[in-house]
Amino acid sequence: MSVWKNLGEHTVYENPWLRVNLADVELPDGRHLDHYLIRQRPVALATAVNENNEVLLLWRHRFIPDSWGWELPAGVVEDGEDIEAAAAREMLEETGWRPGPLRHLMTVEPSNGLSDARHHIYWAEGADYVGDPEDAFESERREWVPLKDIPDLVMRGEVKASNAAAALLMLYHMRLA
Repeated sequence: MSVWKNLGEHTVYENPWLRVNLADVELPDGRHLDHYLIRQRPVALATAVNENNEVLLLWRHRFIPDSWGWELPAGVVEDGEDIEAAAAREMLEETGWRPGPLRHLMTVEPSNGLSDARHHIYWAEGADYVGDPEDAFESERREWVPLKDIPDLVMRGEVKASNAAAALLMLYHMRLA
């Protein structure tokens, strides 16, 4: 079995969101290389599917790639916070909808060649509207999108985030396929 071994690493940059580390990596053939990596806190995501088989999504702009797309409400899990509670909190803050009982859908590693980030994705059968979202600035709009439209949205590139694409296609498969 070919295993890369991390023989040690040190931090070259740090802020409240991430750490950039430099690792001494031993390759299976014994050679060494320096490898930069990003250490990140866990991320929690949540959405809901209503009685009409519509899924609650955010339409938002991401300034780094300068692109628009459908996403799931998401955010960093605070220190000591339960991951499921963080997912529910993020959904409420970003959409104004409180999810019903959450179910774990999947955990993904969106960039595991560069980062140790883990995104924990939850979903609920239904949600209750509480009011305007606290973090409305995070999206242009919040909509209930027909689950049957998800494969086409992904194919057209309207769901750009890998975590959202994986989760939405899984929900589509579970509910409609």
